[in-house]
Amino acid sequence: MTLDLGEQVDRYCERLGPEFWAEPLNAVTNAAFLIAAIAAFLMWRKKTPDDRVALALIGVVFLTGIGSFLFHTFATRWAGMADVIPIVVFIHFYLLIALKRFLGLSWVLAGALVIGFFVMSPGLGEVWAPIVGSSAFYLPALLAIFAVGIAFWRIDNRLGRDLLLTGVLFAVSVTFRALDMPLCADVTAGTHFLWHIFNSLVLFSLLRVLILHRSG
Repeated sequence: MTLDLGEQVDRYCERLGPEFWAEPLNAVTNAAFLIAAIAAFLMWRKKTPDDRVALALIGVVFLTGIGSFLFHTFATRWAGMADVIPIVVFIHFYLLIALKRFLGLSWVLAGALVIGFFVMSPGLGEVWAPIVGSSAFYLPALLAIFAVGIAFWRIDNRLGRDLLLTGVLFAVSVTFRALDMPLCADVTAGTHFLWHIFNSLVLFSLLRVLILHRSG
């Protein structure tokens, strides 16, 4: 069976038809990711212009905004891939760098943990999928932020605290994503656009911790 990458996908409350602008709020709020990437870039250029790893992650955040915009306008399977791939890259790449830089693990151990995280994440998502739907995909990342944040707090109280607060913000963000369809009958625009706004703050906060840790 051949996968039709051009097949239309309807997953969000706001979308009522196949038109390009059928999800105006979901589409426009992707600008928040671009703003987050630009703000992080300006901070990076001022504090750690030699950190190419952080620059690469900033680029991934920018691509996240582009990919998500494509998905909420074209709403096809290929656009869905453009949406998901940058997110997956950011989650695993950031976790690898956080384990290495924040916790001081070796590349081998950090890499092994990221591989384990990648392998086990789908199983955890399946457990929670009946409750939070497709938002279960993000729960392993949420747990990872709290786990690294707790361990990092013992090393650096200030940035560790910031990482934990980012985890709280991410929990709020995932909640808005999960409530999009359940609240659709009462909130006609849905709540997915709030996921974009709050998640852009999460990504900026994660980049900020990375930059400040390197510059300190």
